[in-house]
Amino acid sequence: MSSRLFYPSLLLIAAASLAACSGRDSNQTTAQAAAPAYQAVARGRVDIEGGLLRLAMPRDGVVAEIKVHEGDNVHKGQLLARLDTQPAQLAIDAAQAEQQQAQAQATLLQTRIKAAQQRAQRLASAAAAGAADGQSADDARQAADQLQGELENTRAAATLAAQKLAAARYELTQRSLNAPVDGQIVSRTIQPGATVSTSSGPAFVLLPDAPRIVRAELNESFVGVVHEGMQAEVIEDGGSGGTPLHARVLRIGAVFGASTLEEDPMVRSTTRSVECVLVFDQAPPASLRIGQRVLVRFPANSKAGTPAS
Repeated sequence: MSSRLFYPSLLLIAAASLAACSGRDSNQTTAQAAAPAYQAVARGRVDIEGGLLRLAMPRDGVVAEIKVHEGDNVHKGQLLARLDTQPAQLAIDAAQAEQQQAQAQATLLQTRIKAAQQRAQRLASAAAAGAADGQSADDARQAADQLQGELENTRAAATLAAQKLAAARYELTQRSLNAPVDGQIVSRTIQPGATVSTSSGPAFVLLPDAPRIVRAELNESFVGVVHEGMQAEVIEDGGSGGTPLHARVLRIGAVFGASTLEEDPMVRSTTRSVECVLVFDQAPPASLRIGQRVLVRFPANSKAGTPAS
């Protein structure tokens, strides 16, 4: 009696197990079918073309004033900081005085030359009429020629003084640091009264107003499947689960190099990757900051010019 009950029980248990296994396989197959397939995946970081601008003072000197603070938005040509201008102003004053002296000397010589030429002409006429000797006429003509040579030298000195004045004025402009492009001041490393030099590092770091891009490190095994114009999804590398941003491949580098985003030193030393630059189809949110790490995924159904679904 117990034997007859035992076998049906085994059959029921086996059937339940098969049903459970079948259910798990079916769920797993459904999940695999629903999961997106990616041709390639790469790590990247948010950047802009050319990167941040590190602005150093053009000349050595003492900082006289600073016009901006960290976080300020600036426009191209806006004054950021100025050095003490007294040395440059003294050079301008000296060049102006030298130029004025040369111009005054040239004016005086022109007057003397006119008088010497008139005297030489009268003596030459008198010598021709027999009223004066020829030597006096020759001496007067030589004196006029000598003054003419002095005038040419003085004019050259005036030209040189004008060049010195232009150089001094240029040096005065180099005592100021202006914004080369529109952007935002990210950091400032100088204070009024500080002594700076051209080799002391950037005084300001400027984030230009430029479109955001993604610089991804494409593993050498994926280089053959990713091409320019290909659509991609960009998500935060932290796994926050945000909505993917659509982007497309702008260009793929021609040089392999070591990874800079891989944290494992062993993997970093053995992995070769090529830079893949992507641009966003739409302006990314402000929360996506420069230098932020992202994950770039290239869907299997991605086509050039068509956003990935």
